[in-house]
Amino acid sequence: MSEEDQPAAGKPEKSREPKSVSSITRRILAINVLALAVLVFGLLFVGQYRQSLIDSEITSLTTQAEMFAAALGEAAVGGAESQSQHLRPENAGQIIRRLAAATGTQAQLVSKDGSLVSDSTQLAGPGGAGGVVKVEELPPPEEEESNYQKILNTVDRFLRNLLRDDERVGLPAPTNAAPAALPETGTALIGNRGHAVRLSTDGILSITVAVPVQRYKYVLGALILSKDTSSIDDAVFQVRLDILKVFGIALLVTVLLSIYLAGTIARPLRRLAVAADHIRQGLGRQYAIPDMGKRSDEIGHLSAALREMTEALWLRMDAIERFAADVSHEIKNPLTSLRSAVETAARIDDPDQQKKLMSIILDDIQRLDRLISDISDASRLDAELSRAEMKPVDLGALLNTLGELHQATIDTHGTPLDLAIEDGGPMAVRGLEDRLVQVFRNIIGNAISFSPDGGHISVAARRDGGDILVTLDDQGPGIPEGLEANIFERFYQERPTEEKFGIHSGLGLSISKQIVETHGGRIWAENRIEADGRVAGARFCVQLPAGGAA
Repeated sequence: MSEEDQPAAGKPEKSREPKSVSSITRRILAINVLALAVLVFGLLFVGQYRQSLIDSEITSLTTQAEMFAAALGEAAVGGAESQSQHLRPENAGQIIRRLAAATGTQAQLVSKDGSLVSDSTQLAGPGGAGGVVKVEELPPPEEEESNYQKILNTVDRFLRNLLRDDERVGLPAPTNAAPAALPETGTALIGNRGHAVRLSTDGILSITVAVPVQRYKYVLGALILSKDTSSIDDAVFQVRLDILKVFGIALLVTVLLSIYLAGTIARPLRRLAVAADHIRQGLGRQYAIPDMGKRSDEIGHLSAALREMTEALWLRMDAIERFAADVSHEIKNPLTSLRSAVETAARIDDPDQQKKLMSIILDDIQRLDRLISDISDASRLDAELSRAEMKPVDLGALLNTLGELHQATIDTHGTPLDLAIEDGGPMAVRGLEDRLVQVFRNIIGNAISFSPDGGHISVAARRDGGDILVTLDDQGPGIPEGLEANIFERFYQERPTEEKFGIHSGLGLSISKQIVETHGGRIWAENRIEADGRVAGARFCVQLPAGGAA
């Protein structure tokens, strides 16, 4: 490896060795998992679902309370006169305890004067004396939790703690006030229904509903039903748990599909990058771009494009190598002649011989000058054609201008030119006007050099489908059979015998072919054959795609 090929000092070359997990794989996984996680976490905040359950529970409790109140108004009222009617604690207590036990609620009965008449959680002593016994439901006996249950309980506590502040902000704090002091009780004692949702110290919601107890529209007291929302919390938790189960399955499927998708994208791209890097660093052609042409997606197209580009680069390198060899050969001939003439001139004293040698030296120098100029033009052509911006060019106007210039200089070559351009508007092509002028001047100049005395040249332009076809006919000897394609090769020379040697470099037609192909067209040559089989001359054809507006 030469010094030019070595990496710059202090700037080590980046390694393209494949990593364990490619960047594309990480990005695909992150995007897919993030989208799924956002959706799932959004579903976990089921505040609207919880609120609908609470509203349904309030409606249910209100209905139960009204049924309790109707039963109390019928069976637990004493006194004959409406003004003397009152609630009987014994009957009210029995009714409340039975109904509360059946519905799983806590019921409290408050008289109109605010005193507590009965509470479903309290039992009076025998005969109504001996104190009050408070009834509380004991928790179930503790059992050893399984690992699965521990996980569920941990998730439950996590979700409850996570959502507590967001969903329960602004709720009334728990109170130890007497039932008669509750706002909803006061609402019931004036004949209306009331309810409240409170948050207990252990984080459990409690729903309280108060309805008036009436007999013949006369308010005797207020019935208060209370119930915690543990069943609602269990229902919400079950929904969340189901969502998490679906999320786990969806996450597994998403990860597997993402890895598969990333593999179908990242792995082939990595192979292409490694192969391209080997080709860049390699000194031979043993490395090749992997063939993924069977894939009908963008990666398959990229593989095909890289393979074609690599082949084109190898062909260009081969062409450059052949061009360098041809240039070396062509320059060596005049240099050898120059050397021989200079060495001979130094050994002879005859002025006439020296004059002839100096004439040979001058011709060789002029030949070298023309050769170097044409070689320079040919070597710059690729770069110039790749940088220049193509614009609409009217071939009809261009050929008319060349015809006028030809007629203006006819005295120097004596060969007239007949121009025939098809009518029907401008013949526009997209290209570089200067280079297209060079093409047609090369062809016209070549036709002039082969035209006999008294001969003429015919140029015609017409539309041919989506292309524009320009033909140039001469009356020369034609092209040797089988060499129609060879005349476009570099340094190929098949000149008239009477023409002075070295006037042409043999690059004109080769440059013309390169220019035409860069414009997306093609150029070829053929002989014009008469009816009797005689060659009437040569014909050059230039076909360019029509496009743009001149």
